Amino acid sequence: MNPDSANFEQLLSIMRRLRGPGGCPWDAEQTHESLTRYLLEETYEVIEAIDEKSPQHLKEELGDLLLQPVFHAAIAEESGAFTMRDIIDTLCEKLIRRHPHVFGDLDIKDSNAQIENWEKIKNEEKGSERPSALSGIPNHLPALLRAHKISEKASRVGFDWEHSDQVFAKVMEELHEFEEAWAGGDPLRMEDELGDLLFSIVNLGRFLSLNPEEALRKTINRFQKRFSYVEDTLHGRGMQIQDTSFEELDQLWEQAKNEENSIKDKDVTAM
Repeated sequence: MNPDSANFEQLLSIMRRLRGPGGCPWDAEQTHESLTRYLLEETYEVIEAIDEKSPQHLKEELGDLLLQPVFHAAIAEESGAFTMRDIIDTLCEKLIRRHPHVFGDLDIKDSNAQIENWEKIKNEEKGSERPSALSGIPNHLPALLRAHKISEKASRVGFDWEHSDQVFAKVMEELHEFEEAWAGGDPLRMEDELGDLLFSIVNLGRFLSLNPEEALRKTINRFQKRFSYVEDTLHGRGMQIQDTSFEELDQLWEQAKNEENSIKDKDVTAM
């Protein structure tokens, strides 16, 4: 047994002991359903570690994320549903089956052709399980990501614009319709039109190969950093945000942006 296999078997053994007699009461009480929140939390913590560009932090968070499938496999093994070996075997078979250009003699020219072939193979595998071109997208995905994947799937069967300026025109059309709903003061129509506007922006991002979920997440991070800069600066002056004029806040906000840009410039220069 090679060292990697030994380490993995040790991990599985630790989990069995934690859930077994004389183990940890909390671990033993967990179910597939109770662990759902931790699977999501650990995934987002991995993303945060990637953003920080810290290999040490990423290593730790990937370990925490790895614990989740190990946990679920242990629960399933106890009920006789499946084992970790079954999970790995299924994954290996899928990867080989969906990469015939690597493990077979199919000719694939680029990544776009591979994506198309992957979807073709997946649809053949699923058959009648997925009657619609939009089937297979989890309902629990964040709304922006789900919108992106839905418009992406629709595009693969030819339901798409031909040029980016058409998509941009659609965004402006939806913005105008939202303005009309806003002027009318009908909350339900405003909600509908806001949804249409957001969806059209997601579609524009997809058309330009921009991930809207990623773009918004980075914007939120920038907002938090700039807001913290404003808070810290005011606290240093013995002041609070609520006691500061809009003009002063706007000036501090611009300072935060300038400082952010100067750091970016230094990073580019250092490369």
